[in-house]
Amino acid sequence: MTESTTLPATTKVLPVGDDTSLPHIVIVGGGAGGLELATRLGDRLGRDRWWRKKQARISLIERARTHIWKPLLHEIAAGSMDTAQHEIEYQAQGYWHGFQFRYGEMTGVDRKKQLVYLAATYDEDGREITPVRSFRYDILVIAIGCVGNDFGTPGVTKYAIMLDTPEQAERFNRRMINACVRAYAQEGPIRPGQLDVAIIGAGATGTELAAELHQTARGVVAFGLDKIDPEKDIKITLIEAAPRILPALPEKIAEAVAETLRDLHVDIRTGSPVTEVTAEGVKLANGSFVPSELVVWAAGVKGPDVLAKLDGLEVSKSNQLVVTETLQTTRDPNIFALGDSAYLVPEGATAPIPPRAQAAHQEASHLYTEIQRKLKGEPLRPFHYRDFGSLVSLGHYSTVGSLMGFIIGRSFFIEGLFARLMYRSLYKMHEMALHGPWKVALDTLSRTLTRRTEPVVKLH
Repeated sequence: MTESTTLPATTKVLPVGDDTSLPHIVIVGGGAGGLELATRLGDRLGRDRWWRKKQARISLIERARTHIWKPLLHEIAAGSMDTAQHEIEYQAQGYWHGFQFRYGEMTGVDRKKQLVYLAATYDEDGREITPVRSFRYDILVIAIGCVGNDFGTPGVTKYAIMLDTPEQAERFNRRMINACVRAYAQEGPIRPGQLDVAIIGAGATGTELAAELHQTARGVVAFGLDKIDPEKDIKITLIEAAPRILPALPEKIAEAVAETLRDLHVDIRTGSPVTEVTAEGVKLANGSFVPSELVVWAAGVKGPDVLAKLDGLEVSKSNQLVVTETLQTTRDPNIFALGDSAYLVPEGATAPIPPRAQAAHQEASHLYTEIQRKLKGEPLRPFHYRDFGSLVSLGHYSTVGSLMGFIIGRSFFIEGLFARLMYRSLYKMHEMALHGPWKVALDTLSRTLTRRTEPVVKLH
């Protein structure tokens, strides 16, 4: 057993308060894929119905208490989305959909005993909420997503903010608002770089954040901070080590997005690896310096460190769990991985399935049927990923709107209103998987009405 699974002798397998004669399916991670899988399995297997009895116990382990769809984090960081209207409480979702929510962070597994270990949790005053504990599983699904990869760059941890969680996104938003208020209240002039934003990494998250920030920063200033001139005092710099922005997407999309960002006066620095982040700004490999006291790191992702300590399970160079075509880990058929935690190179492909929301959604749908087959003792079928294209949202700018490379047999390019509707439909598909059509329709109507009576940007 690895060091991460060595626990004090007092650690016990806690009872789940349920019929232990039923198979126990444990899902670790409440992101898009994990929560969709827990919800669907809970509805299907986790409760008694008049036409069938409960067939399994479903548990969802998650270190947060609420769920936000990760592709929306850039909107939270920019302040253009009200988190309270979009977050889902795991405890309530489990009650409504037949699964148990277990609050805590996974620290390791014991494959021989089929145990998953959780760290203790504490409140803001340091008081223990839940103790160190463990749960026995029959089937374990790991879906804890990915985290930002700073590649060992000096200063990133101390001076930059990553966008892995809603808390980090909200932290950046507060820092941006406080910087604007501070600049407005100070006696002297605004210093160079004081309100500038450097976004390191021009993938989808970085480019979408640049467009959102251009709009929302001006919205914040418009609410009485008239000392600040957005055109002169706020500069957004998008930094990318690759030769162009959006290096993983078709070049036509990248060119169109770059043109729009330049129209918004976003400074794009491509072919510019970052060597250090300081309190005053960002140092580039070519010797130049980008003054900025607000820095976002969105330059790469990797699997969380805990994945390398799961009792010998195989991991990739990017610290993701290596899985077979059935999404089972290579060294344990009772442990599955999906979403950003899984590393799978499809047959005939040269690269792994990309860490996208559509991949997590497809893998969750696949495991929903395959786990039921496993419980019946039937052979598992391979997962086949279908790339439905890539969408990049540039906020509310009508000149470009949303861009999409949509692949059905071959690629073609769309933009404007249709692309924007397609982008929003991805989130609606996620909501539909969790709530069904009626609740999604009512929630959408409620958000639409509420936005008419609130500021268009977050001001605190």
